[in-house]
Amino acid sequence: MTQASFPALRLRRTRASAWSRALVAETHLSPAHLIWPLFVTEGQGVTDPVKTLPGVSRHSIDRIGAVAKEAKALGIGCLALFPNTPRDLRTHDGREALNPDNLMCRAIRAIKDAVPDIGVLTDVALDPYTSHGHDGLVDATGYVLNDETSELLVAQALVQAEAGADIVAPSDMMDGRVGAIRAALEAGGHRNVQIMAYSAKYASAFYGPFRDAVGSGGLLKGDKRAYQMDYANAEEALREVALDLAEGADSVMVKPGLPYLDIIRRVKERFEVPVFAYQVSGEYAMIEAAVAAGAGDRDALVLEALTAFRRAGCSGILTYHAAHAARLLAG
Repeated sequence: MTQASFPALRLRRTRASAWSRALVAETHLSPAHLIWPLFVTEGQGVTDPVKTLPGVSRHSIDRIGAVAKEAKALGIGCLALFPNTPRDLRTHDGREALNPDNLMCRAIRAIKDAVPDIGVLTDVALDPYTSHGHDGLVDATGYVLNDETSELLVAQALVQAEAGADIVAPSDMMDGRVGAIRAALEAGGHRNVQIMAYSAKYASAFYGPFRDAVGSGGLLKGDKRAYQMDYANAEEALREVALDLAEGADSVMVKPGLPYLDIIRRVKERFEVPVFAYQVSGEYAMIEAAVAAGAGDRDALVLEALTAFRRAGCSGILTYHAAHAARLLAG
């Protein structure tokens, strides 16, 4: 490609005015690109702030509908749900995940009653339900069992689909679980329920505040490196994505977000499918800590970070800043 040279070509010409910058912008961000993660908890009239996530709260079922209405008014089309299961319902086998009247399923129904046409994405994993904090069943040595866990994940996904989930999102990183879930959804009459696979989920230090929010802080025995990905690896992420797509995933996710923009870009370029990123709790907390320390402007930091995801190739972003960003984008 040949171009004129300076001074015939001055790249600053198109940057000189706001209208011109908007006209030639290569990347666009709107509320429709945002998915708002919400934490649900037991009780009545509860809005319980998460200490490690300033500005984020757990909501009781009777309040979750109002939050869904707020999201709809802001132009946010999808909510992601995560339950803070009471400690007395957490067991070694995570059986509360299969209860059709558990916290997650009641939240799904409450949101659909309040805003029938908003999307609901549900987390498929056992860690909010286990007493040991792992995403699956563990043996006597503490090793997470793959195939036995997958059987429970299939049942969990079906329970969520029956409650009204639009997207089930297996975040457990078990091998083969996407294919098993897809087959069960098809057989169960849930052909239009999407699967957003957490395909490249890394064993990350950025998840700490999330575990506090779902009540798993302090429960985890050992770590999750035997099933979540090594953050040193990129080619392995492409293999994970390829397998999940072959098994029937409609979209894939990279998690965490900003430290893995290279993975997002490689996945998008290789597979040309919808790719999502989760701007995880630690990323959110760092922005809020910078703002509190006077080290940055919240509005500018939020929009720059979210635009970076879109620039890297994301169809959408799960972010705790969703409502704030939507208000900013509305002008």
